[in-house]
Amino acid sequence: MYYKRIRELREDNDKTQKEIAELLNTTQQHYSRIENGATEITADRVVILAKFYNVSTDYILGLKDTQKD
Repeated sequence: MYYKRIRELREDNDKTQKEIAELLNTTQQHYSRIENGATEITADRVVILAKFYNVSTDYILGLKDTQKD
């Protein structure tokens, strides 16, 4: 489920996969695989994305339906 959330967050914030890949210090191709659910995301990258988008890690992971705690 997280891959759907991170795609929605990226699109809602008008960011490209390349921009987010750079934030996560990876390639666009690797980030694309994360967004497609083909590659798992690491915990440290979930934290980076949560801080960047100002949402909770629980929201990204699909444990909560609201973006904030």
